Amino acid sequence: MANTRASAGKALESAWAHAAYVLFVAALALALPENAFHAEEKGVLLAVGLIGMWRYGWGILHFVRSIWFRTITFPAMRREAIARSAAAPGHAFLLITSFRIDANTTMRVYRAAFEAALAAPAGATVVASIVEMGDQRIIRRVFELTVGDKPGVELVFVRIAGSGKRDALAHGFRAIQARDPGENDTVAVIDGDSIVPKDLIAKCAPFFQLGPEVGALTTDEICEVEGREIFREWYSLRFAQRQILMCSMGLSRRVLTLTGRMSMFRARIACDPDFIEHVQEDAIDHWRLGRVKFLTGDDKSSWYWLLQRGYQMLYVPDVIVETIEQPPANGFVDSAAMLMVRWFGNMLRTNGRAIALGPHRLGFFTWWAILDQRLSMWTCLTGVAFALVGTLFVNPFAFVFYLIWVLTSRYVMTLFLLSVRDRVSISYPFLIFFNQIFGSLMKVYIFFRLDRQKWTRQNTVSKRNVSAWRARYNTYSSLFMNVFAVALFLTAVSVTAGVLELR
Repeated sequence: MANTRASAGKALESAWAHAAYVLFVAALALALPENAFHAEEKGVLLAVGLIGMWRYGWGILHFVRSIWFRTITFPAMRREAIARSAAAPGHAFLLITSFRIDANTTMRVYRAAFEAALAAPAGATVVASIVEMGDQRIIRRVFELTVGDKPGVELVFVRIAGSGKRDALAHGFRAIQARDPGENDTVAVIDGDSIVPKDLIAKCAPFFQLGPEVGALTTDEICEVEGREIFREWYSLRFAQRQILMCSMGLSRRVLTLTGRMSMFRARIACDPDFIEHVQEDAIDHWRLGRVKFLTGDDKSSWYWLLQRGYQMLYVPDVIVETIEQPPANGFVDSAAMLMVRWFGNMLRTNGRAIALGPHRLGFFTWWAILDQRLSMWTCLTGVAFALVGTLFVNPFAFVFYLIWVLTSRYVMTLFLLSVRDRVSISYPFLIFFNQIFGSLMKVYIFFRLDRQKWTRQNTVSKRNVSAWRARYNTYSSLFMNVFAVALFLTAVSVTAGVLELR
């Protein structure tokens, strides 16, 4: 079965598949009748075109910035970091959180972590923050087989009562704090399904020598996906897009997230009592929903803490962490919806307070990129909304025009990914469109329901201590606000398209 999925994936990446795709789009365009376009629709096209120029101009800017970062800026940063760190390498701490992860994955993750610890220039301590005794036995056995009597690596266990990842991280940070780390020491926070490279410490830790303003960093990711081929294609696309975006933000030295899969922190920051408490107890006060304590999104909490205090957060594009992805449901759309609720909920719960820090604190580009996260959930829906309204009320060929544009533009976006990956699939244009439209719909839904949180792996849901009246108020007010916002959006589209007049 695995060989069949691999063969199907390679077929979608072949030159023949790409040629067939281009010929199909060309044939679709040539099949349109000559009278399909009317002059009276130029106003609509102008409105759509202006929004398109904004969206695609923003995407091209990220693409150009990512190339500049990888080819010019980052190599110079690495050379400087290596030169500065040669004299005083720091001790490395690797904090790994594991909960309800299968034994095979756990063994692979910890074996890789122990190998990275053995290769650390100044020794390393692996802190395993776990819940179950079975995990402790597995990890201890892997330690014996991988490290044995070799010097320089220590294994520390932290047991918690299954109260969540935030508590697991906080207890792990306090265990490191008790060891009184030095100024040059680092803490790598690693998920229990992430396999780090052997040279992780040697290639990442030197960047903290660039200056005290460097607070954290994160790296590139690839994935090993369980399940159907479409899951593998979807995850591979997301990580390729992530590489371009993170490289672009790396040019500003402030990435948009410190991924929980693997991020590295300056040890004195990870051991700061205020930082630990923030990660463990983070919450927002929403004007309508009240106080919302965070269940998921610990990576966004740590990111915001550093962002608020002006620290730089770097990106290291030439270090790759492999993650083991297990879709939470058998159906693709069901899995995407469940994951997007978590991902976008984490982003939107932190987005508003990050915007409030302002461009003077963050730098204009970083601030605008954070603001764009909120605007894009509406602008990405504009094209399809105009196409649907136009097809129903203006021109029956409007949706065909839109389809040709989608197939063409998303294919160009797919080709951009060749700057960060060796091969791309012709499934990517369709998946890019799916991510934009379905993802925007999910963002709109979640934006009005920031109090709803759920872990996908643990299948745990946040429980709020509110009265029955308050719970009903939150539910119905969220529905009202959501419906009102969508109605306002569709009204604006209809007025611009000329099918509705405001008098």
